[in-house]
Amino acid sequence: MAGSISLAGAQQFDVLGNLLGGGKIYWIQAGTTSTPQDAFYDSGLASPLPNPYTLEADGRIPFHYLADGQIKVRIDDSNGVTRFVQDNILVVGPSSGEGGGGGVDPTVVFQTGDCLWLPMQGTRTGWTRANGRTIGSASSGATERANADTSAQFVYLWTNFDNTICPVSTGRGANAAADFAANKTIQLLDMRGYVPGGLDDMGNSAAGRYANVPVVSGSVTAAGSVLGEATHTITKAESAVLTYAAAVTDPGHSHDLKGFAVNIGASTVIGAGSSFGPAQGTDLGDTNPATTGITVGVTADAGGGAHNNVQKTILGSFYLKL
Repeated sequence: MAGSISLAGAQQFDVLGNLLGGGKIYWIQAGTTSTPQDAFYDSGLASPLPNPYTLEADGRIPFHYLADGQIKVRIDDSNGVTRFVQDNILVVGPSSGEGGGGGVDPTVVFQTGDCLWLPMQGTRTGWTRANGRTIGSASSGATERANADTSAQFVYLWTNFDNTICPVSTGRGANAAADFAANKTIQLLDMRGYVPGGLDDMGNSAAGRYANVPVVSGSVTAAGSVLGEATHTITKAESAVLTYAAAVTDPGHSHDLKGFAVNIGASTVIGAGSSFGPAQGTDLGDTNPATTGITVGVTADAGGGAHNNVQKTILGSFYLKL
């Protein structure tokens, strides 16, 4: 098991009150003169810090974790003069054996990498925003937070996400600790404009619930991947099956044509304005030279624009614990 000591995260000053930038902190086995003992970025004691660790300009000792028991610490200034040394410092934290001391129940506190959503803008102390910007050391030039207190989160991102999701500036080195010490930056998760969803497997077999959903990055079983689309244009294959019925039915019809035969004597003159009534002619009856039908065409009119897939959503910020 692991714990930490009260010096973690504390700034160091010389006798004149100047920050101890450039100084070095040594972690040493308790009861010895100079036998090194590893300190770690993570509570799992997997990513060791450099030992000694060179303090940055702010003189702050990075937050770190140690194995249960006791530790000796020495702090020298940039000239190699010892400014602090203390032996048998109790490592405080959860413990599985003797000497570990009491601690806080880890199930009731936030841990590095935990995600929190709040309906707010702006920064939050002890957290960074999942906005796709970068974190790193005080000398890294990171855009979201450049400070020694990002070391644990740097290790968390480096360990849990590959370089396609959380890329490291100039590429990844041997391990997270080496990259952080080299003043590289790592990109935070980018959750701008997104809503969270469950992995398709999540420790179980894949459920197959994202069939045909477009994958923007990663995969349906990789944490930090992006799926879906905000708008979508219906394709022909996605359209509903429609049956069109003609609105007009005309199997065929005849035309009624009235004609007159006019009897004109030798002395009869038809002048302008003359008219003929029924008595002056003979009804020739109906004529039906042909059967005429009507064809009705159906024209489909569609705009073809994309429709909105976004549900009603309240907006805020996603924060990641340092």
